[in-house]
Amino acid sequence: MVESGQTTVLYGPMQLFAIAFPGNQFKGEIIPAITEARDNGTIRLIDYLFIMKDANGDIMSAQGTDLGRKEIEDFDSVLGALLGLGAGGVEGAMVGAEVGAKFAQYDKGFTERDIKNIADDIPNNSSALLMVVEHLWAKKIKEALVNANGIMVAQGMLTPELVVRIGAALNSKK
Repeated sequence: MVESGQTTVLYGPMQLFAIAFPGNQFKGEIIPAITEARDNGTIRLIDYLFIMKDANGDIMSAQGTDLGRKEIEDFDSVLGALLGLGAGGVEGAMVGAEVGAKFAQYDKGFTERDIKNIADDIPNNSSALLMVVEHLWAKKIKEALVNANGIMVAQGMLTPELVVRIGAALNSKK
């Protein structure tokens, strides 16, 4: 938790990643890279699910979180409050926080049904990784923006592949 005179920032910005791995051609770089980012305090995995489907369609999966039981309750309470705030104002936020905290007692991650539904969308001989990542490196920046009454109006990831696509779109308009 980051505290300031005006605001307490409980969480850093979070991002959902959905990554496909056609051909299941792993070389062992994924886990060490994620572990390094976790160990040096750059990110925290709020939730993750890895599904691998072999050539016959057989499924293997692994899932987890960096959150402890109490953190899961707190996180679900905050998430419930935010959903409630959007649905029903301040009163909805209070109800949502209570429901979210209770939901944490039953939250066991992705169910077998969730895994099967996701796996149904993955071709044989491929894998998928879903991660909700908290950007710990950005907590102080987020706090400063909140304290300055900054409002997020847009955000996204600017990847080299996206820049190439933007260039191609600009070129097609000539």
